[in-house]
Amino acid sequence: MFSVAQKREIADKVQKILRETDHPELPAGEIAFSLHIDGEQAWSWADIRNNGAVTNPGVNPWNEKQDNCGDEEFKDCNEEIIHMLEKIL
Repeated sequence: MFSVAQKREIADKVQKILRETDHPELPAGEIAFSLHIDGEQAWSWADIRNNGAVTNPGVNPWNEKQDNCGDEEFKDCNEEIIHMLEKIL
């Protein structure tokens, strides 16, 4: 559902959001997490883990092609995704 770059960016933002809670039970180093996102269709989903847990990311050519965040038309897509995630976290 997301490109590797998008997953890494989302993971960085989730890490930051979790760290900002200053919760006493969180570890001092990287926070391990797993986030599952269901897409609109049954076949559309993504699993995102903290970046330190993903040493060899699987690359799906379709997902990489969908990463249009460099295109002018889609310049704010990552911000929109992060905004939606922040609402549920």
